[in-house]
Amino acid sequence: MTGAGIVRSLARWETLLFVMVIVLIAIGATVSPVFLTARNFSNLIVALIEVAIMALPMTLIIIAGEIDLSVESMAGLSCAILGFLFAAGVPVQLAIPVVLVIGALGGLLNGVLVTGAGLPSLVVTLGTLALFRGLALIVLGPQGISGFPEWFTDFGFGTIPGTPFPWPLLIFVALAVVLGLVLHGTWVGRQIYAVGKNAAASRYSGVRVARIKLLLFVLSGTVAALAGVILTARFASARADVGQGLTLTVVTIVLLGGVNIFGGRGTIPGVVLAALILAILGNVLRLTSVSAEIQSIAVGLLLIVSVVIPNLAHQVKSAIDRTRGGRRTSTGPIGPGEAVSP
Repeated sequence: MTGAGIVRSLARWETLLFVMVIVLIAIGATVSPVFLTARNFSNLIVALIEVAIMALPMTLIIIAGEIDLSVESMAGLSCAILGFLFAAGVPVQLAIPVVLVIGALGGLLNGVLVTGAGLPSLVVTLGTLALFRGLALIVLGPQGISGFPEWFTDFGFGTIPGTPFPWPLLIFVALAVVLGLVLHGTWVGRQIYAVGKNAAASRYSGVRVARIKLLLFVLSGTVAALAGVILTARFASARADVGQGLTLTVVTIVLLGGVNIFGGRGTIPGVVLAALILAILGNVLRLTSVSAEIQSIAVGLLLIVSVVIPNLAHQVKSAIDRTRGGRRTSTGPIGPGEAVSP
């Protein structure tokens, strides 16, 4: 690798995130003797696994130039419907597919309003954020449903045999691998990036922009419903208010992972590292008895930093590129395809 290549590698946002993970692990090991224990690592992952799962499809949506703020309410609605069906005598293994279909339909509603009616996704998903939560309250009300089968709650509480890792981590890893391969290794991923960079140009190039966005919203709704199922298993109960406030953390993970809020840029590995950073940071703050209010402030600051720093870096890079281009035009020879100003 050349010197310039090394500099570019070190300058990558993902490299910085990896360094942040190492630094946070070192801090955690310093401030608490229990940080590096297997039990603590299990707790660390469990605390943020549902949010990390919802962040994966959100990554694709934001890269495509849209956003889905309704994921926390869809998780709550799926939890409520799962509890309602179980209380009505429907076996959990049959109720889960029903819940996932409802999640897909909720995502379809978002997608149709955005792509079919041409409404801004920010407004649409703010509306469905309230709609899905209201439906959850209608379905289940203020009551909680418990008494789920042991195999189901073990999935939320238990760990993979011989490891400290909880079972839902398998779902996160599988989703990350599949979506990473799709985004970074297929023509579908290239089209998602193209749509986020310039939807109009992509449409003229033959990309089915509306279909891509619609499918991404359906994926987001389905995965949010899956996260609601996992939350139900972990809490061993179903409530309509499950998932409140999770959307902020989901968006924070995605933006901290280097995804451009305006679309067209971002990676799945960056989002995975960002999820790990937020999990470790929250764990360290809890181990040092930092209040929930301070933890919330830390998440808010991370959200601001994750938007400001990448955009500043992009502006600086663009300014440098423009300066170099101006020098090449004024002092260097004219290259192939370059126009000469009159």
